[in-house]
Amino acid sequence: MLNMLNIVAPLFAVLIGLMPAAYACAEGRNQKILAIGDSLMAWNSVGNGSVADVMSMISGAEVVDRSTIASFLMTGGIDRQYSEGDWDWVVANGGGNDLWLGCGCRRCENSLNTIISSDGRSGMIADLLLRARDGGAKVIYVGYLRSPGIDTPIEHCKADGDELERRIELFARSNPDIYFVSLADLVPFGARNYLSFDRIHPSRIASFLIAERISELIESQSRH
Repeated sequence: MLNMLNIVAPLFAVLIGLMPAAYACAEGRNQKILAIGDSLMAWNSVGNGSVADVMSMISGAEVVDRSTIASFLMTGGIDRQYSEGDWDWVVANGGGNDLWLGCGCRRCENSLNTIISSDGRSGMIADLLLRARDGGAKVIYVGYLRSPGIDTPIEHCKADGDELERRIELFARSNPDIYFVSLADLVPFGARNYLSFDRIHPSRIASFLIAERISELIESQSRH
């Protein structure tokens, strides 16, 4: 299986660079999307391979990407990336750096509660996503990659990451026009080529697949 992935991954990289405009789905061509968040979104922007870049190629939508590497929620960095506008969709992620670099993924209960409450009803992420929704957009929060069978520098963050996403999923279920996209099942067991050289961030194939998953949700909801 891993040998096959080693063959397929470079092909995805080629596809990202050569994807024709005809690939764009009709539903997305007149839509305007704002992408905000941290390095999950911004990684692979060199060579037009970031999640936002690929979303634009897949959907044909105008995608404005304000995500930046090393952005935090609790310092207001990701919140400041959002501004009101005629957005059809706002695609966001964040919180991982607050847990990993903020509290070291140890004794992070206070940080977790600040980001989003245990019942998924309040917190900084909730406020941000509601502000975007109330501004007229449909909103997607994108979860983080997992790395089954791979030793990474952030394995000790898995429990806090799982809890963060449990809370956000609760929030999304309770609020119309807010959606949660999980990436927990995206990386096959032991598939190192889904991760970048640092074994933390998405490789180009992973950025492609993340964008594809988001675009499929946008397309399905845009038909309603």
